[in-house]
Amino acid sequence: MGLPHGHAHGTVTQRLIGDHLVSGSMRPGEEIALRVDQTLTQDATGTLVMQELEALALDRVRTQVSVQYVDHNILQADERNAEDHLFLRSGARRFGLWFSKPGNGVSHPTHMQHFGAPGRTLAGSDSHTCAGGSLGMLAIGTGGLEVALAMAGRPLHLTMPAIWGIRLTGELPPWVSAKDVILEMLRRHGVQGGVHRVLEYHGPGLASLTAMDRHVIANMGAELGATTTVFPSDGAVRDFLAGVGRGEDFVEIVADEDVRYDLDEEIDLSSLEPLIARPTSPGNVVPVREAAGEPIGQAVLGSSANPGFRDFAVPAAMVAGRQTAPEVSFDINPTSREILQDLTRSGATFDLIAAGGRIHQSGCLGCIGMGQAPAAGRNSLRTFPRNFPGRSGTEDDAVWLCSPETATASALTGVITDPRDWADRLSAVPPTPDAPAPASVNVAMLEPPLPPDEARRVQLRRGPNISALPDLDPLPDTLEGPVLLKAGDDVSTDEISPAGAKALPYRSNIPKLAEFTLTRLDPDYPRRAASARDDTGHLIVAGANYGQGSSREHAAITPRYLGLRAVIAKSYARIHWQNLANFGVLALEFDDPGDYERIETDDRLRLPGLHEALARTDDPTLRVRNVTRDEEYLLRHRLSPRQCEAVLAGGIIPALAR
Repeated sequence: MGLPHGHAHGTVTQRLIGDHLVSGSMRPGEEIALRVDQTLTQDATGTLVMQELEALALDRVRTQVSVQYVDHNILQADERNAEDHLFLRSGARRFGLWFSKPGNGVSHPTHMQHFGAPGRTLAGSDSHTCAGGSLGMLAIGTGGLEVALAMAGRPLHLTMPAIWGIRLTGELPPWVSAKDVILEMLRRHGVQGGVHRVLEYHGPGLASLTAMDRHVIANMGAELGATTTVFPSDGAVRDFLAGVGRGEDFVEIVADEDVRYDLDEEIDLSSLEPLIARPTSPGNVVPVREAAGEPIGQAVLGSSANPGFRDFAVPAAMVAGRQTAPEVSFDINPTSREILQDLTRSGATFDLIAAGGRIHQSGCLGCIGMGQAPAAGRNSLRTFPRNFPGRSGTEDDAVWLCSPETATASALTGVITDPRDWADRLSAVPPTPDAPAPASVNVAMLEPPLPPDEARRVQLRRGPNISALPDLDPLPDTLEGPVLLKAGDDVSTDEISPAGAKALPYRSNIPKLAEFTLTRLDPDYPRRAASARDDTGHLIVAGANYGQGSSREHAAITPRYLGLRAVIAKSYARIHWQNLANFGVLALEFDDPGDYERIETDDRLRLPGLHEALARTDDPTLRVRNVTRDEEYLLRHRLSPRQCEAVLAGGIIPALAR
């Protein structure tokens, strides 16, 4: 069996893109459009997607497979999350999606087990959708509206990335695992190193990495800002699919011999050591021994970044017959019901509980700040993908990112500990636990789509906490307003629209959620923005990589609801840049980054002639006048003609309505 539509050659990425290319050419920097085979939505973003499907008047999804997961907001402290779960289930039944019930599992490993298939494209309204690249898929995280359009049968638009070939050699040493591979990439290149790039891993070192090891690496490619990560579909993928009873879905997809990449990198796996990301960025990576001795108050296992059986079974073997330190909360978030079943069958669950582990339900939980918030000022070690400030749910948090081995060794000692040093003191041998065979397959909490005739009779179930999408008016020809916020580099979507148990239950209530917008940077921003909304709106000025992190389009919608019409930044993270355009916010960049220093909060800026400027296809530049300082600055945009049309209309939905 070949590629689903296949004839393309070259790198694995080129083969996948070539087999799904609808328009555009595969030259880095050009806009391309891709046919989408599968979609993935989760509950923190899916409620808006269901509303967008309704706004698009969709009768039934047109993809091969679309799945709605409930994995983020499963902490039911009041009725709001439960009401959203009912709404999402009704939407899945109405529009023809699979529905993964609360507690079934984290979307990415669950999708990998039940639906992921080599050669397919996957668009997901979660930035870690790129984890699907572990199976030889082209899996891309994007905003919810992009996913809704894909469900409606429209292509996914993105900027053709450069293909970054990363050659792996050697094998990982004892007490070093896949998490240390991606932390090494972040140590070398930081959170902006992968922007406008696909990371494609190849080389002899792949032979020692399982499909779940590759999932760990692919998942956190999002933290480098990469468009996605791609692995070949080889023997490791064949073994994984056979192990979950889907061997018939395997197809080999490997790069041609002597293929050339746009950029090249090499990692000798045998040279790696345990690494850890300090607070408050995934890019702040140092060797564990450099941080050793720092006292900790919490260690958490789980999340889509370390979701496999071995990521829990190795810690279980490490703690067997031992007790975690008395001051440490040792939290275990199984990533799926099947993983929990297999851990229980193997006896690992007993070892974790006996050692002091706190077993939670299958889901994202603390990764999105839904429970497990650490004590203020106490170090929390987590096998998670992100540690942006406050994301844990604690304002004054200190979250570190590390491997399961490092988290467990530290939980046992009460201080940050290199697992090699812990093992040397105890003469411990690296565990190599075998997963029960065959692996558990449990579809009890996966509801298939209804037949079309039955689906059309389903009514969406809206609780009182679900608002309508805001009205989006066209962009005025002249935009003049105050700069209500001047932000620095690497502002995350967690800082624009916060995660956590306080804000996220309002994800379906845009007016209420807007009250939390940018309050981590300026507690008074929502009030000042609302008062400026009656004018022509306001602007934000930002540094580099504005909007990194989560794909949540709330970070574009709530500022837009509060009157934001333009952002001027040094550069943007890919998904947030797309989301701004989708909701009619003009994303501009400084032609001279030094001009960033010339603008201050509350300066009044004037952008005239926007309609003509955005209609030009040969000149992406325009000028802004700082009325307060009597200065002008040259700006440019990277919007395609399609995106310019959407911004002028006020967003994608009003543009389609035209």
